[in-house]
Amino acid sequence: MKTHRLAPSRRQFFAALLLGALAAPALRAADSKECFVYYGTYTRAKNAKSKGIYVSRLDTATGKLSAPELAVEAANPGFLAVHPSGRYVYAVGELPSGGGVSAFKVDRASGKLTLLNQQDSGGAGPTHLSVDASGKALVVANYSGGSVASFSVNSDGSLKPHTSFIQHAGSSVNPARQKEPHAHCATISSDARYALVADLGMDKVMIYRLNAASATLTANEPPFAKVAPGNGPRHFAFHPEGKFAYVINEMTCTVTAFGWDSKKGALTELHTVSTLPAGVNVEKGYSTAEIFAHPNGKFLYGSNRGHDTIAVYSVAENGKLTLVQNAPAEVKVPRGFNLDPSGKWLITGGQNSDDVALFKVDAATGKLAFTGTKHEVGSPVCVMFLPVK
Repeated sequence: MKTHRLAPSRRQFFAALLLGALAAPALRAADSKECFVYYGTYTRAKNAKSKGIYVSRLDTATGKLSAPELAVEAANPGFLAVHPSGRYVYAVGELPSGGGVSAFKVDRASGKLTLLNQQDSGGAGPTHLSVDASGKALVVANYSGGSVASFSVNSDGSLKPHTSFIQHAGSSVNPARQKEPHAHCATISSDARYALVADLGMDKVMIYRLNAASATLTANEPPFAKVAPGNGPRHFAFHPEGKFAYVINEMTCTVTAFGWDSKKGALTELHTVSTLPAGVNVEKGYSTAEIFAHPNGKFLYGSNRGHDTIAVYSVAENGKLTLVQNAPAEVKVPRGFNLDPSGKWLITGGQNSDDVALFKVDAATGKLAFTGTKHEVGSPVCVMFLPVK
């Protein structure tokens, strides 16, 4: 039987243009043969060896990683975010008045950073931030304050004072850790329509509608998704295809997989799996930290502190996870790690060992193999990549 292909509707045409625009930076990043690697650090810890944000260069063809150099002095720049243009880097940290967000301009030749401006984060203990795909809006999570704030990004990369501020309210079952809200991460969806905030204190992933043009947040319907009481959701990652999402639970060393409805902004739990090997129970001093999906969508990675491993999962077509490896992180307390845009390399940061370690990713299985490359950097707690070209 002869078939006819229908011409795309006007809406479909413009939707395709939007998706292409959002995907283009990722494609260019994946094709880059060299990346700057930025390390967010703690500078106020006892015997701190760090002075701010550090930068290395990674050759993604060979895996050669240069020794970190100081990119800019900053106070406790724990978590970083890169502007989609590649011209600016943002960091949570400390200001004389309390928690703050700093904007930096990138020297594209050296990777060094120059401070543009700083703004109050709106709450105490800012711990995570994200920039939307258009580069117009930034969202920050305040852990100690249990709140979230949004900022408009100026054309020169600097930040305006926050345009939205939302105070969380609630608690959960663990009186030592969950007697009040603790917003731990703020992750923006690839279509820039939603900001999802994992709140460890409430055992919820809060869902907000984001207007990137005005950099404002409003409550979504549904307003949140729950995890099991006492899990303590920490960090959040979307699957590259946009159909699934994952939250790593700090207090129980688990990952909860969700289906993601991008039209409604709704999460539906699929299952929860351990980040530890079979037969290993959560012990005192064990907790999880970071989570990332591989660019090809076939694998997911999460870090175990105390156990000091990277949990590697295969991702099924239905979004569910199977643990395939617990790779030794080769550092102590891997609070932060990340995959380079090509998906060939993974770098772990040792908060308690003052070093970073480089791994090669097996393209077929997702498993990690330590390359033998390690470099010193004081209290690294975040790893971010920026393609050089």
